Amino acid sequence: MTTDDGDPVFTVQRHHASTLHFDLRLEVDGVLVSWAVPKGPSLDPSVKRLAVKVGDHDLDHATYEGRHAGGRGPGTKIVWDTGTLTNLTRRDGTELPLTEAVEAGHLKVELHGHRLNGAFALTRTLLRGDPASWILVKVDDHGADPAHEVTEALTSVLTGRTNTDLEDVEPD
Repeated sequence: MTTDDGDPVFTVQRHHASTLHFDLRLEVDGVLVSWAVPKGPSLDPSVKRLAVKVGDHDLDHATYEGRHAGGRGPGTKIVWDTGTLTNLTRRDGTELPLTEAVEAGHLKVELHGHRLNGAFALTRTLLRGDPASWILVKVDDHGADPAHEVTEALTSVLTGRTNTDLEDVEPD
């Protein structure tokens, strides 16, 4: 799914399952490495959001919208945001590949999306001893906007549909 320019992609899906959450997916070595963010991303650098690491997805999932009856994530999904990403993760001044950054438990990426722009950091916390627990934080940069609650946007950036629009669609 890497763009024609060679840039890796990201997507955020608004997933209305048993509870509403946002699925943050970053292209890393040919797959979408994924986190479920219960409250969604924030543009306020002072806000820390829980991000639960979930299974990787195929790249074709980056543009998926629809309704699932079961399996991996029942409910409706829209592409709430999408774009490209730039790896900003460094160790001793040298870029650390995202695969290694995920394994090490800390990565920093700049997102170039419709709704999310600027740098975001993900850090594994081992909250309650769970290695799937990470924290997502907006870096204080040009994309920061503490006064704007970005998750209030309800539509897909690809189709303009909402999760409610997909409730009557046949599940796949």
